Amino acid sequence: MTTERTPDELAALVAGASIDVPDFPKPGVVFKDLMPLFADGPVFRQVVDGIVAHHGAGSFDVVAGVEARGFLLAAALGYATGAGVVPIRKAGKLPRKALSASYALEYGEATLEVHEDAFIAGQRVLVVDDVLATGGTAAAAMDLVERAGGTVSGFSVLLELGFLDGRAKLSPRTVHALLTV
Repeated sequence: MTTERTPDELAALVAGASIDVPDFPKPGVVFKDLMPLFADGPVFRQVVDGIVAHHGAGSFDVVAGVEARGFLLAAALGYATGAGVVPIRKAGKLPRKALSASYALEYGEATLEVHEDAFIAGQRVLVVDDVLATGGTAAAAMDLVERAGGTVSGFSVLLELGFLDGRAKLSPRTVHALLTV
């Protein structure tokens, strides 16, 4: 069992467990690699516990994780709270009828999909991803949740790239980021 951490302590954990990778996936982009955080069991547990503490274990029925690192968070959060988990996938990865949403990234374009029957009408959904950049991915994911019948009850990321102002694209929704740089 871990001790509940303050927001500042959680931010320090995320900062200490991330690595900057310059020029990935293309020149000029600095990729924030959070895989060391996921690989460190005690740190990962504290981060998951911090997200649960922020939202409250009873505030959502399902966790929707955005491909790919959002899957790791969603599975851990689902397990920690007894909630279900739904993947929001890249285009062409789901085997049944799906809804799709295309959006612009800071370095290109992409499309996300979710099964059209992924949620029960009105089901409370916590949407999670590793990083919030320009907000396109998050906006598309939340749009898909709502189009599939869910109600977005919250949105959390480990790291927010504040200089890209993705939070503005999501307004009036609340963004919960453990660390903003």
